[in-house]
Amino acid sequence: MFAIIETAGAQYKVEKGAKIEVNRMEGKEGSSIKIDQVLLIDDNGKVEVGTPTVGAEVTAKILEHKRGEKIVVFKMKAKKRYQKTQGHRQELTVLEITDIKQK
Repeated sequence: MFAIIETAGAQYKVEKGAKIEVNRMEGKEGSSIKIDQVLLIDDNGKVEVGTPTVGAEVTAKILEHKRGEKIVVFKMKAKKRYQKTQGHRQELTVLEITDIKQK
């Protein structure tokens, strides 16, 4: 059984026991959260597609909060002596999917 969920504007394919990295979410490490934005559920070939959501719920456990890899942004304008270097590290939350419930 797997589900397609939406959180913070991004969609993820999740299964029970899967670990995913999502944009930073509220909550303490070790706490459990419920995600009700379930767009699709596949239960051994029986597919249920929502319009826009399915009446289902995904339960996940927050494993840790961390920061992603550094991304270097470099801007330059030729012949104008303009150069700018900037770095960015995205704030992430690691989730472990514990349960997928259909209603």
